[in-house]
Amino acid sequence: MTATAVAARVDASGLTDVGLKRKVNEDHFVIAALQKSAEVRQTSIPDPRVFDVLRGPEALVFLVADGVGGRPGGALASETAVTALIEYIGRAAGCVHQLDVDREHEFLGQLEAAVHEAHERVLAQSGGKAQGPATTLTMATLVWPRVYLVHVGDSRAFYLHKGRLKQLTRDQTTGEYMVDAGVWTEEQAAKAPMGGTLVSALGGDEMTVAVGLVDLQPGDVLLLCTDGLTRHVGDERIAEVLKRAPDAETACRELVADALAGGGHDNVTVIVARMQG
Repeated sequence: MTATAVAARVDASGLTDVGLKRKVNEDHFVIAALQKSAEVRQTSIPDPRVFDVLRGPEALVFLVADGVGGRPGGALASETAVTALIEYIGRAAGCVHQLDVDREHEFLGQLEAAVHEAHERVLAQSGGKAQGPATTLTMATLVWPRVYLVHVGDSRAFYLHKGRLKQLTRDQTTGEYMVDAGVWTEEQAAKAPMGGTLVSALGGDEMTVAVGLVDLQPGDVLLLCTDGLTRHVGDERIAEVLKRAPDAETACRELVADALAGGGHDNVTVIVARMQG
């Protein structure tokens, strides 16, 4: 696999909302392009558009972060994590432009290192105090046709493929860990008072980075979101919106509206990226 330009074939949009119950939005998101281009300033060629192949992003980065509720500085923690990661990825952009199958392990290692750097920055904000600022993080780097995922906490990544929605991440919560251990069923985890408690977060006492990858095809849709969406909107409805919406911006607006209609108890953030043919 060799990196190729993706800008012309991806329709991406993001949206965040404070919700109906919270006073502060502790979510943050970013959509960024990593570029390597040659700019033609002057030419005698009759149609300079033939040089468009030399311009545009070779990779896209999608990132959502959700400041942990109940702790001071959640908004600052998520902002710090997003900023640190984008800075790191910007410095490592050369690795993306040179990416092929033989270097994928190195690239995933760099992404994981970026998360650890962001974790240290968030930790520094606490001044050594317990229960300091913390945040979740889910990031997808698209180097067509492959998506590289790094994940901490319970924000999620999904993709819609041939009309079916698949979750790409696992929540790092007490409930999910108990299910994985065979102690609880999914139903028990959903009902348990401590089921949704985070066991891993940037800035938290424990921080575990999960990495993964998936190949996309034209027609697929990628979704990143905070739990303000998934606690109110089920997978079936999410799939319906992603299939029916004419563009990424409309899908974002519909999903956020559904979360608010479902109660809007938390901040809600979504990023939708539609792979076009």
